Amino acid sequence: MFFGKKKRKIERLLVVEDEPLVAFDNEHVLTEAGYIIVATTDRVSAAVECIASGKAIDLVLVDINLTDGTGLDVARAAFARAIPALFVTGNCPPDAQAFAAGCLDKPYRQRDLLAAIEAVEASGDGRAPKRIPAGLRLFERV
Repeated sequence: MFFGKKKRKIERLLVVEDEPLVAFDNEHVLTEAGYIIVATTDRVSAAVECIASGKAIDLVLVDINLTDGTGLDVARAAFARAIPALFVTGNCPPDAQAFAAGCLDKPYRQRDLLAAIEAVEASGDGRAPKRIPAGLRLFERV
């Protein structure tokens, strides 16, 4: 298929965000871009439960400061199941590199969120990302 779009390896996303407007905007942008939102939550407990349920999740987008704890716990749960996590936060923790694929600084533009997901996918495939948006740091562990 010469002119068809390349199949994505990252399609199903878990969004973990405590700011309702940011969560809603992310859902809208990601759905419009063709991603499937498995769930959206503002709680560590719900995110960890979703990850543990065995639902197909290709990437977790997770804020650090959440309603009932820290996004680091979500990233650890994802890491334990070999699911990459991308922190989307204004304050990337120093130990994020141990559990996450990268960190995208808030505030970010919609196109930067999409480019960050594409960069995580490329990096996970061992390819150089086409574009690394401002505010994205990719970590070697993907």
